[in-house]
Amino acid sequence: MHDSSTRKMAISATLHCLTGCAIGEVAGLIVGTALGWSNFATLAASIGLAFVVGYALSIRPLLKAGLALSAALPIILAADTLSIAAMEVTDTIIEASIPGALNAGLSNVRFWITMPISLAAAFCVAVPVNYYLLRRGRGHALTHQYHEIGHHHNDSETQHD
Repeated sequence: MHDSSTRKMAISATLHCLTGCAIGEVAGLIVGTALGWSNFATLAASIGLAFVVGYALSIRPLLKAGLALSAALPIILAADTLSIAAMEVTDTIIEASIPGALNAGLSNVRFWITMPISLAAAFCVAVPVNYYLLRRGRGHALTHQYHEIGHHHNDSETQHD
């Protein structure tokens, strides 16, 4: 794989990961904050949901390509865990280090400004992680063959409709 195409793929993989992480994390932060949970419980929920939603978004194309859940799950765990973990560690550190961010309510602008700042930092940390994994045939490289199968499968369904 050429270096520039590996960089592009690392950015694409990181954006994909960021989507799942952001959806899960924001949902966890909103729920925890709205329900008045402790900072620890809110962060635990947001991190847990980031992993769940991230994995769910990644496993969908594999299942569409015809893989059984039992075959797809280990691929996704191997492909996404390190990237999601890098994002979540970075994101949590940033959120915890912005004064008052964890205690800001949903109507507080600090709550809403902190999220994009921490997610942008998480993206910057995860791109080199994904690049490293891709260079070694790991990470999202493990899933690309199944994405192609899924695209061809969708194309043939469209042609038969």
